[in-house]
Amino acid sequence: MNYCNGSWVEVDLKRLRRNVESIRKGLGKTRMIAVVKSDAYGHGLEGMARGLGAASVRNFAVAYPAEAQVVRREVPEAERIVVLGVARPDDVPMLMAERITPVVVSAEHARLLSDAALAAGGRLKVHLKLDTGMGRLGFVCPADVSEAVRALKEPGLDVEGACMHFAIVEPERHPEAAEGQARKFAAAMAELEAAAGRRLFRHMSSSRAALLMPECDQDAVRIGISLYGYGSAKADGRFATEPILQWKSRVMQVKSVPAGFAVGYYGAYVTERPTDLAVVSCGYTDGYLRLLGNTGDVLVGGKRRRVAGRVSMNWLTVDLGPDSGVRAGDEVVLLGEQGSESVWADELARHCKTIAYEILTDISRQIERRYLE
Repeated sequence: MNYCNGSWVEVDLKRLRRNVESIRKGLGKTRMIAVVKSDAYGHGLEGMARGLGAASVRNFAVAYPAEAQVVRREVPEAERIVVLGVARPDDVPMLMAERITPVVVSAEHARLLSDAALAAGGRLKVHLKLDTGMGRLGFVCPADVSEAVRALKEPGLDVEGACMHFAIVEPERHPEAAEGQARKFAAAMAELEAAAGRRLFRHMSSSRAALLMPECDQDAVRIGISLYGYGSAKADGRFATEPILQWKSRVMQVKSVPAGFAVGYYGAYVTERPTDLAVVSCGYTDGYLRLLGNTGDVLVGGKRRRVAGRVSMNWLTVDLGPDSGVRAGDEVVLLGEQGSESVWADELARHCKTIAYEILTDISRQIERRYLE
């Protein structure tokens, strides 16, 4: 028996630095804004902020003000930390004190933040969020551009820049979608900059747009999933990155069972031959999705082993095959590489009919993150 305490995550900081270097080389003079929202896509916000800061990354984007505070604490020298969600008026004193830049999404939002900044005795640096076709947050373009112009004149706001987000980045199959959004952004920016009497800092592209549409770079691009090693594996692309996160656990028990042995809830897996079964310390409470039962593979002893039966709350069972030689305490790779084999988030995503983002961000934040140099 192995009395283990569950699974853990390892983040390779050397590989992270290589990813950053590759992205920077590909972008050239365009700044990279590192997107570290949602606990840095499941990689751990504090550790990733420190790792990126050590790699001289100075521009960040988050979803909420509380995340921005963590980044500012870990990277005090950061040039720009942009909050992509909706900051509240009561956040304003902290945002001003910690040099954090929220987006403004409407004329009413602009007024509320401006009033709060004036009450705090200063002006708040902000970016205007333009909705050019995503249909989420922001001033709808072109209908609300006049309201965005009015936001420029709010006395408590210092409008530094403006941004948007692409809804579709398929330049070969649907070129008109991204091109239409880019045209709306350009038209809105011309009007805004004419009203401001100066050039505004612009960012519109995410990882995929940066890879496929360099003409949309603007002053900066927001790099999220590519930073973590997904969606940009092709060596001949504008930049190439590798996954930096591995998720591991240990075998709790191994037992040899006969053919016809039912495994897990409702006997969802029945052995076809005599085989060894391993019980692994990880389950859906940890973020290992139930949809991976009977479909997902883990790595044990350098070999792929199929998850047998339904994933339980705290444990999963793996069919090792006969005479496996696996023992309690052996390492199990749930996500990552072992020997010559690998299982990455995009593979698990295919089994679950989702995307790598969800696989990564579903890993429980209670699981220890270890940052390896």
